[in-house]
Amino acid sequence: MIVPVILAGGSGTRLWPLSRSLYPKQLIKLVNNHTLFQNTVRRLEGLTETAPPIVVCNTEYRFMVADQLRQMNISADAIILEPVGRNTAPAMAVAALWATRAGSDPVLLILPADHHIEDTDAFQKALTIGYKHAQADRLVTFGVVPRSPETGYGYIKAGEPISAPGRKPTAYSISAFVEKPDLVAAKRYVYARNYCWNSGMFMFTASKALAALEQFAPDMVAACRLAVERGITDLDFFRLDKAAFSECPADSIDYAIMEKTDKGAMVPMSAGWNDLGSWEALWQVGEKDSANNVIQGDVIVEDVTDSYLHAESRLVAAVGLKDHVVVETEDSVLIAPRKEVQEVKKLVDQLKAKGRAETRAHKRMYRPWGIMAQLASGNRFRINRLSINPGASISLQKHYNRCEHWTIVHGTALVTCGDKQFILKEDHSTYISAGIAHCLKNPGRIPLDVIEVQTGSYIGKDDVVREDIAPAPEIDPDLL
Repeated sequence: MIVPVILAGGSGTRLWPLSRSLYPKQLIKLVNNHTLFQNTVRRLEGLTETAPPIVVCNTEYRFMVADQLRQMNISADAIILEPVGRNTAPAMAVAALWATRAGSDPVLLILPADHHIEDTDAFQKALTIGYKHAQADRLVTFGVVPRSPETGYGYIKAGEPISAPGRKPTAYSISAFVEKPDLVAAKRYVYARNYCWNSGMFMFTASKALAALEQFAPDMVAACRLAVERGITDLDFFRLDKAAFSECPADSIDYAIMEKTDKGAMVPMSAGWNDLGSWEALWQVGEKDSANNVIQGDVIVEDVTDSYLHAESRLVAAVGLKDHVVVETEDSVLIAPRKEVQEVKKLVDQLKAKGRAETRAHKRMYRPWGIMAQLASGNRFRINRLSINPGASISLQKHYNRCEHWTIVHGTALVTCGDKQFILKEDHSTYISAGIAHCLKNPGRIPLDVIEVQTGSYIGKDDVVREDIAPAPEIDPDLL
């Protein structure tokens, strides 16, 4: 049995301003109508002997991950929440511990959630080969047959072929892992024809992976084991114990075990793989127009060639550009030559140093109950659009420095205001004074859309006091 382990914790800073620390690239629709995370799960469809996935992500992404799985009608075996980032080896370790908790020993398929693969059939054929080698106690990694000399990827040097006597080899022992090379070295690797790009995808039985970690990184296994033992179930999620996991050494699967083991095997793969690590990569995989441009959103161009233009919230018009990237969001615009897009991370570092909120979140943010989109803000006011899922509720809370005015745009709301509860329907509104405990619930079967106007001397997000009360009474939706 294959248990996919989806690693969904990266931040993708090189794809700013679309990718933010609270809304990373793997959870964004970049190449089609599904997010990269959803595409990672979808390309496993039809693969035999595959169990529900284990997803490992951080706390901030949990509701987006759960919502995107629900959109595909897929139930995860677990969504494991990391309290702090510790790289891929600890993430793999906690997934292996979870997968073996009932005494089973499945083959784990470790997949980053932010990759793009064009040829699903070729990808699945490589997985089928890897599965056989994993069942033979090999620690398998997948090497991408290089299409060109790339300096942005690490490389794997193939060693001796691994195959039954007289048969064509389907895998190779691993001679060496090579860090990202300069262009001269990259050309030499491609010409030698025994180097592959390092994809960061792996396959092995849970027991063999844990045994390798016990041998090469025992402190890591001990910390992860304690984090799982002390972890707690919270709604649809499993929270690792923060104190234990914080003591775990940080390391990648490559460094922790693959570079040290003599059981490693590399399966070559030609499936149109790309890690989408930059805007240049997105231009490479995108569908191009007659002028070799990749255009997404409301974009008008004149005399523009070989460029990537992406509009999120308004019209973008460009004249006379060549080999450029233009990316617009509600609060930021990026303009850069395509050859300079690897330097976007330096811009993000500058913004972080200045404490700019544009590195953390968009104006549209996910909440346990749905989505909040900031429409406007200024001195002493903020306007939000709230979309509350059926059956969901904003917690009972009050504010000391601001008042709120709710107008129902779509759906039906059950409002708690002080000691009163009442129904609001479309085009109705209510006013919440400062200091009054209030709650907003969607008791219906359709999303509830609300325009919220906040006013007051201070409207910071820390001006909130949450209170515990008995659940709001259930109301028959047929009566609403």
